[in-house]
Amino acid sequence: MAADHPPVSPPAKPSVEQPVPALPENLTQILSRAVGTGQEEVISFLCNPQVWPHAPASVEILETHMSLVFFAGDRVYKIKRAIQLKHMDMRSLAARQHFCRREVELNRLLAADVYLGCASVTRAPDGTLAIDGEGEAIEPLVVMRRLDTSQGLDQRILQDRVSAAEIDRLCALLSNFYARQPPADISGEEFLAIWHEIVGRVRTSLTDPRFALEKHLVDPPITLLTHFLETHEQMLLDLVDHGRIVDGHGDLKPEHIVMGDKLLVIDRLEFDDRLRMADPFAEITFLGLECERLGAPWIGPRLIDGLAQRLGRRPPDELLRFYRCYQACLRARLSIEHRLDPSPRTPDRWPRQTRDYLMRALPSAQP
Repeated sequence: MAADHPPVSPPAKPSVEQPVPALPENLTQILSRAVGTGQEEVISFLCNPQVWPHAPASVEILETHMSLVFFAGDRVYKIKRAIQLKHMDMRSLAARQHFCRREVELNRLLAADVYLGCASVTRAPDGTLAIDGEGEAIEPLVVMRRLDTSQGLDQRILQDRVSAAEIDRLCALLSNFYARQPPADISGEEFLAIWHEIVGRVRTSLTDPRFALEKHLVDPPITLLTHFLETHEQMLLDLVDHGRIVDGHGDLKPEHIVMGDKLLVIDRLEFDDRLRMADPFAEITFLGLECERLGAPWIGPRLIDGLAQRLGRRPPDELLRFYRCYQACLRARLSIEHRLDPSPRTPDRWPRQTRDYLMRALPSAQP
């Protein structure tokens, strides 16, 4: 893949021998989980500060479910993990190239000066690896400007440094984004089929006997979701008919919102276009739920009120209740399914997190 990010001047050649840089402390664990993917060599290569054109002092690596993120000085580089999940296959180079390009394309709408473009790890004929060097492109990279993580909405909430005025600014930004998005190219029948499919996945996972989740936590929200789909199909069809389902963000978490003088929203979901097709109030409900988990329950209602005022509509309470219940159950499902990973990270975390989400779904599931 040809580079499409601003060029970086190579560092000056050192006049004395440089010390061998320290590698990230978590590299061994990450490499153990990468065995069999074919990415082990690339991961080790990218962890060496000396290979980067802009010569960072050190490199840190963060592992997520979908990606490996390398923090190198004032830049961030991201590779897609060569994995296959139920509804996504990143094992081929072509797929990873496609989704790197797609991530940059989608996120430039809300954070143009953060997503700088794409680059590649290349292999020269003699086997030498380089970043955007000569030879074959063997691994695509998303290139980003490094942001101040202390300005993330999640960190600001934990530090009790979020004001109502800042949330109103965020609401205005999101409202403008949603208002500019064209209606999703989907029929009412297709939209209903998606809801039945994704609620069915939630039901199957949360009732899987391998997870042994308590019935008193699982049954009430699953009953609410199932009953809503059986009795409120027309309400969902009306959303499509009135053009209220748009191409949204897809993963609107507090850590994907950067506060400060210029508000930024990053990490718009790229790997499944259908997962971005949403009522803006469904995405805002999820953001409010995550803010509540961090200790700011006041943010969700304020966002809903602000969005309703700016978009000129407010969904019925039963629809908002359905959205919250579904979002909590979805996150419970995604949490507990980490138990099925061959080498799950922090395995003790997932059952606790699953039960926390289900407890938050329960108030929405009461008659």
